[in-house]
Amino acid sequence: MAQPSDPNSPHHHASLTETRIGGESAYDGNFLKVKRDTVRLPDGKETTREYVVHSGAVMVIPLFDDGRVLLERQFRYPIGKVMTEFPAGKLDPNEGALACAERELREETGYSARDYTFLTRIHPIISYSTEFIDIFLARGLTEGERKLDEGEFLEIFTADAAQVGEWIRTGEITDVKTIIGHFWLEKVLSGAWQPDRQEPPLPVMPGSAGSAPSA
Repeated sequence: MAQPSDPNSPHHHASLTETRIGGESAYDGNFLKVKRDTVRLPDGKETTREYVVHSGAVMVIPLFDDGRVLLERQFRYPIGKVMTEFPAGKLDPNEGALACAERELREETGYSARDYTFLTRIHPIISYSTEFIDIFLARGLTEGERKLDEGEFLEIFTADAAQVGEWIRTGEITDVKTIIGHFWLEKVLSGAWQPDRQEPPLPVMPGSAGSAPSA
């Protein structure tokens, strides 16, 4: 039988799990919603956890047949900079990840893709947000017309994958999802990694492991 010290043992994880016992809404905005939960710690004591509730997002790595990738530049207000990123966007209510990837690529860049491959799911802000980002590789690109949202301004351009890596090395690209996506792309193109999942897993929300329902 596995011992609690075994990292693969369910007992090992149970000894670290926090259980939600109540909660309330701390802020309910148009885009951001903040929850304040009361939780029971592994030692039986209670404390509070505040976190941003996010519906999840997708990012698409558009790869041309000649090895170039399609990127975007857009101003990100919270950090006051124009950022270089792969196309990405938030999931609409009841929207699947693949449908979101197809929609965001088409709306932001005008391109559609013949093939979408799910690569991985990342959690970019694990300390205070439920956000997850499902990353897809898109191939067989066909150019079309962009349909940007009202008030959305961005530029699209192409670059060699090697150039993207250099921009990451020099700090010109600091967006975490783009950095992770690029490293995945390198591994896939080299044959070192092969995607082994057909679709993203179901998201896990706070308090879902044996706790009270969300407030």
